Amino acid sequence: MNYKGVIIEESLADKSVLSDIRIISTKIEAVTPDHKTPWLTIWTLHTVEIREEIADTFAEQLSHFFDKEHEDWYEDFKNDTYHYIVYAHKVFKVDLQNPVKYKDAKEYGISIGIPEYQVDFSLDDEVWKR
Repeated sequence: MNYKGVIIEESLADKSVLSDIRIISTKIEAVTPDHKTPWLTIWTLHTVEIREEIADTFAEQLSHFFDKEHEDWYEDFKNDTYHYIVYAHKVFKVDLQNPVKYKDAKEYGISIGIPEYQVDFSLDDEVWKR
């Protein structure tokens, strides 16, 4: 089963990685102070589909394509079985039947400066309880 997610174009130093996947839709959104990215005024959000057979390779490749000046980004994509959370030079592959790795992925994101509310991956996180 293919994976779906959102990739923020401005997070990438090299946008050629987008040519390996299918862009389903694109939305441009204003950046607010809560986003903690004062060097940007907008985000270009690509909803994407990644073929299952390239997911591991794509995640590893993506981890090396983040903006070198601002590496406190992540991208994620998932299907019904796995959820990939990709940071600069670090990939977490969470088995949705055993989501214990969400804790590690969240702690890592916070440790590199991503606001806690942005690393709300797990169904146990507050954002999912609203």
